[in-house]
Amino acid sequence: MNIIQCQFCKKPFVPISGKICPACLEQLDKDFIKVRDYIYENKMANMDKVAEETEVDKRKIMYLIKEGRLIIDSPDGEGGGLLHCESCKKPIKTGRLCVDCAGKISSTMDKSVSRSKPMPQATNEKNLKGSTKIR
Repeated sequence: MNIIQCQFCKKPFVPISGKICPACLEQLDKDFIKVRDYIYENKMANMDKVAEETEVDKRKIMYLIKEGRLIIDSPDGEGGGLLHCESCKKPIKTGRLCVDCAGKISSTMDKSVSRSKPMPQATNEKNLKGSTKIR
């Protein structure tokens, strides 16, 4: 059994998926709704104002942005320099990668999958000697 520390509360837990414990994940979903609703009502609010008014920690807001649940809107159209592509360091509005780097990774993965072994043919009725087909 693998035990890790929650990214937010630092309590140990057995992960099912991700690095956030179930309690913090539930709270994060509630915080997302508060932040989203506040932003809809206050479109020009900056990160500090959003965090202050919603009482949601900036780390959680940044996590929501990196996960693609929130998008940074800024006058420069590039997220105000708050977030950068983890590959090329170009400014981005949401997620972890810019469109170009995400496309390169996707293309590389597509090529890798197409070069892998072909999937076995699905079993059909002729291959099932003595078996009963359920309809």
